[in-house]
Amino acid sequence: MFSRCCRTKLANQTVYLFSRYQSTLVIAEHDNQKLIPITLNTITAANKIGGDITCLVAGTQCSKVAEEVSKIPGVSKVLLADNEAFKGFLPESLTPLLFATQKQFNFSHILAGATAMGKSLLPRLAAKLDVSPISDIIGIKDKDTFIRTIYAGNAIQTLKSKDSLKIISVRGTAFEAAALEGGNAASENAPDADVKNEVSEYVSQELSKSDRPELTAAKTVISGGRGMKNGENFKMLYDLADKMGAAVGASRAAVDAGFVPNDMQVGQTGKIVAPDLYVAVGISGAIQHLAGMKDSKVIVAINKDPEAPIFQVADYGLVQDLFKAVPEMTDIVGKK
Repeated sequence: MFSRCCRTKLANQTVYLFSRYQSTLVIAEHDNQKLIPITLNTITAANKIGGDITCLVAGTQCSKVAEEVSKIPGVSKVLLADNEAFKGFLPESLTPLLFATQKQFNFSHILAGATAMGKSLLPRLAAKLDVSPISDIIGIKDKDTFIRTIYAGNAIQTLKSKDSLKIISVRGTAFEAAALEGGNAASENAPDADVKNEVSEYVSQELSKSDRPELTAAKTVISGGRGMKNGENFKMLYDLADKMGAAVGASRAAVDAGFVPNDMQVGQTGKIVAPDLYVAVGISGAIQHLAGMKDSKVIVAINKDPEAPIFQVADYGLVQDLFKAVPEMTDIVGKK
C-alpha cells in the first residue's frame, strides 16, 4: 500500500517521492460471542504505532463480535471471516486467511495479543511471509522500534526492525485497554482464502468455571507456592480471595507438584499478570515466577523464610507462617 506521495523539483524536473502508508492489522481474539479483553490492549498498542487500524474477526457465527469491534475508537475497518473452518481457531486454518489478507491490503504491521492463540499463529504467519516476528512487546518507541523483556524479565531490550512488515505479539498488561464505545468503523468481508485444513482438527475443549475474576484481568490476585504443601490447603486462598473479590494463581512449583491445574500458573511459561494488588503466599520468588508478576502495582509477600528472594521485589513483606497469617487475614477482611 503506497498511498503517500509528495512532489518536489530537482534540476527543473518534477520528482515524485512515495512512502509506505502506515496501516496495522489487529487480529481480534474472541469466543465467537464477545471480545477477549487483550484485544483492547492490542488496539491501544496499534494506536501508538499510528496510521489506520483494521481488525480481523475470524470465527464461526461471530458477527456479534464484529459489531462490538466496530464501536472501538481508533478502528477504521473491520474484516469479518465467518467460516466453520475456523472452529477452534486453529493456526493451520487461520494462517491462509491472514496470508491472503496481507497480500490484498499490504499492511505495514500485524499485531495480536501474546496469548496462546497469538503465540501459535504469528510465528507460522511470519514464516510464510519471510519476516522475523517480534514477540511480547511492552513498549513502542516508533513504527520500527519496540521494547520487550529478555532473560525472564531481568533485562529490557530495545529492538529496531528493518523488515518492511512487522509481525508483533503484544503483552496485554503493558498497555491500557481501549474503550468499547465511541467508534463507528465500517465492516466488510475478509478476502477469500483456501482455508481447508487437513493437518489438524478441532475436537473439543473443557473450560474451568469459576465465580472469581479471570486471572489476567483481575485487579487483585492471590497466588500460592510450594509452601502451601498440598492442594487442599489452597482452600485457604480461595476463602480469602472470595472475600476480597480476587483471582487465585499459583507458582510453577505448585503446579508441577500437582496442587492446582496449570491454568492457574503465573510466570514466564504461565500467565502474565499486572494487578493493582498481588499477594504471594508461600512463594520463594524464582525468576520464572517473577517474570509473570513483577509489573504488579503493589506486591505483598508472605513467607516464613526472611531470605526468600520474593522479598526483594515486594512492596510489603510479612515474615510469618502462612498457615497462621492467611486465616488471620481472612478473619480481618470478613469483618470489614
